[in-house]
Amino acid sequence: MGSSEHGTLAVLGGAPVRGPEKAWPSWPQFDDAERAALLGVLESGKWFYGDRVAAFEGEWAAFQGARHCVTANSGTTALEIVLQALGIGPGDEVIVPPFTFVATASAVLRVGARPVFADLDHTWCLDPDRVAEALTPRTKAIMPVHFGGRFCDMDRLCDLAADAGIPIIEDACHAWGGHWKGKGAGTVGKCGVFSFQQSKNITAGEGGAIVTDDDALAAMCRSLTNCGRAAGMPWYHHENPGTNVRLTEFQAALLSCQLARLEEQTLRRERNAMILNNGLGAVEGLIPQPKSNRITRRAYHLFCLRVDEEAFGCTRAQFLAAANAEGWPVAAVYPLPLYEQPLFRKLGGYEGVRCPVAEDLCRRSGTWTTHEKLLGTEEDMGDIVRIAEKIKASAAALRASDL
Repeated sequence: MGSSEHGTLAVLGGAPVRGPEKAWPSWPQFDDAERAALLGVLESGKWFYGDRVAAFEGEWAAFQGARHCVTANSGTTALEIVLQALGIGPGDEVIVPPFTFVATASAVLRVGARPVFADLDHTWCLDPDRVAEALTPRTKAIMPVHFGGRFCDMDRLCDLAADAGIPIIEDACHAWGGHWKGKGAGTVGKCGVFSFQQSKNITAGEGGAIVTDDDALAAMCRSLTNCGRAAGMPWYHHENPGTNVRLTEFQAALLSCQLARLEEQTLRRERNAMILNNGLGAVEGLIPQPKSNRITRRAYHLFCLRVDEEAFGCTRAQFLAAANAEGWPVAAVYPLPLYEQPLFRKLGGYEGVRCPVAEDLCRRSGTWTTHEKLLGTEEDMGDIVRIAEKIKASAAALRASDL
């Protein structure tokens, strides 16, 4: 179709597909259940690490299909606790992706070990071939990130880890409710870590959790999150060099309410993402994050979309400006791969690292739409597809513009 059939782009002076009267769902979402839960904790006088924390841990373990859940005050501290519990420290290496929130790598630094960056493949997740190349005798764990909620190739990564005799720590901070071949995120490897920060699909403002089927690992994580205490021992008995990263009763009460909605919300996001996968995938030059039949339920924290500038006809920056002007709030991804962040420049030793796929996502092609948009209607998803088609039809005019 030509641009005349779609109208002039809003960014070039035309009318947008979605005006301000069409609001997107907001986040976080809450109702009287959260109000009552918070008031219940307040009036109980029991605000500290008690029955509500224990209840949520049981609920979360069951939801993910794990034997154990240990909560923490953030996904970041949960990653640090797991690494410490596994005995990873100075002189050790942990393989991580360069395209993720900094905590995946900084947690490794915090226990004195060294993050080793392996590039992504077309899934936006760790490339098993690059992981295999990065393995050394010093490698003590592989930490894949299920980016945007899309599982890494856990079959191949588990095979690599088994051959090397090392654990997989799943950074599942985008993957609440996702399933790989019927198994919940965090239960495919040795353990998994989740975040409940405000932007996440289930939130208490902050919070985190560790899930595992390993009894000894769960006990050590429990001890390390709770000042080194041990189950069944007196309060002032400390067996391990732990810290205090406990969840509060207020946070646990919120999370139990949020969890009651998560199943339905996960399925709704998945249905709406299917509309976008089909519609946007049919637009030349737009490439949604690929599917896999081994992902038996897909969590969507982000709807990830690559813009191939040559095939689409304009730059990513022009595409984003046009899309936002049309009423689709879509953004560029992380500006830098982690090894180019000042943190790693200061540390040194990362100057020669190159991960071309991650660099392309950061600099040229990567975009994401946040999860709450996927809680909209089918009509909302249709608007996104129409916006993409409209931009595509006027891509040449957009490229010739000053944007």
